[in-house]
Amino acid sequence: MDGRICSLRVALCVTVRATLVAMRIARFSLNDTPRYAFVQQDQNDGKDYLVELDGYPFGAGEVKPTGKRYALDADGVRLLSPVIPSKVYGLAKNYEAHAQFMHETGHSEIAHAPENMVIFTKPSTSVIGPDDPIVYPACSKDMNFEPEVAVVMGRIAKNVPVEKAMDYVLGFTCVNDVTLRDLQGIDPTWTRAKGFDTSCPLGPWIVMRDDLNWRDAKISFTLNGEDVPLASGTTANLIHGIPEQIAAISSFSTLLPGDVIMTGTPNASGHLDPGDETIVHVEGIGDLRNVVVRA
Repeated sequence: MDGRICSLRVALCVTVRATLVAMRIARFSLNDTPRYAFVQQDQNDGKDYLVELDGYPFGAGEVKPTGKRYALDADGVRLLSPVIPSKVYGLAKNYEAHAQFMHETGHSEIAHAPENMVIFTKPSTSVIGPDDPIVYPACSKDMNFEPEVAVVMGRIAKNVPVEKAMDYVLGFTCVNDVTLRDLQGIDPTWTRAKGFDTSCPLGPWIVMRDDLNWRDAKISFTLNGEDVPLASGTTANLIHGIPEQIAAISSFSTLLPGDVIMTGTPNASGHLDPGDETIVHVEGIGDLRNVVVRA
């Protein structure tokens, strides 16, 4: 474990007088001023609180609690995307079940997952946070959800070998790889289909690398309060595992602290309409909620 992650954990231990607890880092605004916090579960009432931090969790400097704590539902408090990455990479058809679904629904001529990684990008302007609206652009008539586990980088990574790849990871969060399926079919670069504004909801916070079973993280999805079983799955079924993804991407692109890798959606995706409520759930992380609105 690198020194920065160790220092973050020490700071958390000073703040939390409790038994073992997953270490979570959040980004939030207080009266429209962004800041960072540990997410601490109070042992008395069982609720989560934001323990404000002095420092930047993705830098080399010291990070420590300020001594201020806020309830998640306090006046003026709002969770933001836990990070604004310089870039987001994603893997398409990284689960056999999703590749078969895309073929069966007529969105792909290939019946099975491709042997090589299919990598695409989203710009930083696509990123939004919990409860932020997903804006349905007027250029599309078929917006789809894709629930996934997202990797958040903690160190500069370039030409990283597979066996050392996880040393460069800060943690994990939930992501909805919102896709304009109709535009994806006519745009071979997927630039509009994957990269439009609000297409990358992230959150609600980052769970540190060693506090999530990333080899078998359970993913599920809820639409308008109803579970969508066909959208669920586990990272145990990834075709290209997380260390392999990091190694492959860092071979051609320098990954910076805070950069995000979307690991793939495990099974079926589905159509979204304005007014729909989406919730991505990853066991061990939590819920990422967003509502679709018309442009």
